[in-house]
Amino acid sequence: MTVLITILIVSLVLVLHRKGARAHHMHGPLVELDYAKYLGIPGGYGVTSWLGIRYAAPPVGQLRFAAPQDPMKESGIQRANSRGPYCISTSSKSVTRISEDCLRLNVFAPTNARPDSKLPVFFFILGGGFNINSDPFLNGTGLVTASGHNIIVVTFTYRVSLYGFLPGKEIEKGGSLNNGLKDQIKALQWVKKYISKFGGDPDHVVIGGHSAGAASVAHLLTAHGGRDDNLFHGAIAGSPSFGTTLSNHDSQYLYDSLAKRTGCDTHEDSLACLRELNVNKLQEQNLGVPLPDSSGPPLFAYSPVVDGDLIQDSFYNLFNQGKIIDVPTVMGGDSNEGTIFAPHNTSTLEESDSWLARQFPSLKKKHFDELHSLYPKTEVQFKGAGEYWTQLSNLYGEMRYICPAIAICRTMSNTFKREIWNYEYHVQDRHLAKSGYGATHTVELNAIFGPAFLGRKAASSYVNGDNSAIVPVVQGYWTSFIRSLDPNKYRVAGSPEWMPSVQGDSSMPIHRLFFETNATTMITEDEQLKKRCDYLTSIGPALRQ
Repeated sequence: MTVLITILIVSLVLVLHRKGARAHHMHGPLVELDYAKYLGIPGGYGVTSWLGIRYAAPPVGQLRFAAPQDPMKESGIQRANSRGPYCISTSSKSVTRISEDCLRLNVFAPTNARPDSKLPVFFFILGGGFNINSDPFLNGTGLVTASGHNIIVVTFTYRVSLYGFLPGKEIEKGGSLNNGLKDQIKALQWVKKYISKFGGDPDHVVIGGHSAGAASVAHLLTAHGGRDDNLFHGAIAGSPSFGTTLSNHDSQYLYDSLAKRTGCDTHEDSLACLRELNVNKLQEQNLGVPLPDSSGPPLFAYSPVVDGDLIQDSFYNLFNQGKIIDVPTVMGGDSNEGTIFAPHNTSTLEESDSWLARQFPSLKKKHFDELHSLYPKTEVQFKGAGEYWTQLSNLYGEMRYICPAIAICRTMSNTFKREIWNYEYHVQDRHLAKSGYGATHTVELNAIFGPAFLGRKAASSYVNGDNSAIVPVVQGYWTSFIRSLDPNKYRVAGSPEWMPSVQGDSSMPIHRLFFETNATTMITEDEQLKKRCDYLTSIGPALRQ
């Protein structure tokens, strides 16, 4: 009788444990979704990963240029041990590691997480100028570990280049516009529906990203005119890219040019022709073309367009109109955003102006006259660089990245009367500082994810070098915000309190957390930077930023 009672008790305990825990297959943790079963990989550091989970159907064939659809049912157990290919980029002639069939995501969760753990989720959006998936091998393990195993990280790939952002009336009628952004929303909807099975809280999701990933954060904040669909609850991002955002009508030249180059313009249904083209043939013509009234192609060939629904206007207009979702937000960037973009051999003011006009063709003489005053040729020159390289780098970096981040913080603080935080990342590698590159665009990813988890070679100074000490400090603020929507609550002991960007009068210089090698302090936006940003944000709507 005693033995029978013992067996019954043990059986009951096992049943109750089974109901509250993630299922385990003999080879690893198994998560059962309503369309597939995914077997994860128990890794080091107490983190389990599921790689290459489909969050949408393959966008191929008739789904090329279409909005993302639900993933198809799959039989058997899917081994989630490979990320799969990332999405096809502009000008890429090889399609060996990239594919149209690329809509997959990766989940990094504490190994001991249970379906009822309700851990905060960090949903990270890759950058790449909407023309490439940059850093597709980022690994969330370092962030999960830095949080004390108190968060889950999700990364994913989304369509870019012409596959994600081909505009045109034909696309609007027979396909769908801004599909790369719709992929992001589809992935967020997946998180809302399924992340609890991995131990995540669907009601505590923080979106993040850098560069085009941060621009995507801005698009999601203003999507459908600021309509809140409860897909995310906080945002933390760096270097938001405010490029030229054209209307679909004004972007027709991109479709017409592609149709002509591929020969599809001679077909009665040019869109059907483009859909039927072999991907290698399509890639042969996947090139950048000049914006209207521009002398040459911009840095980034394809980008989101104003479609009147998902994107109702350009960034500055939407933010100025208060068409924003009200969530706690962190925005910032790097001290030297423009150095990796501006042509290194820029030698004259005319060359500087010409290159800038290719990025922002709405610039007029009156704008350039003021910009020349605000951004004169710098006295400090660097070996091998043109005399106007630094001038152009400073101007482009502030126009496209630094001032937009400041404007977002100021506008959201003023609109919602809530705490919004801003930062400047000034941590430099010695050799980059010596050559004039400084703290370059998105360099803080080394610290946010950790040098061992970038999926590529990290900057040497972050690997037991001068900058290794900044990693836990940055991760402390980031994971604190992800966990509590406050960068201070769980910050590293001894690091300064991160003050909100605006306290009182929103017209005053904002407060910024200033990261340096072996030093992190609060600073106030200097008057000269404020003067430059005030002008750049004032002309932003005219430039369709």
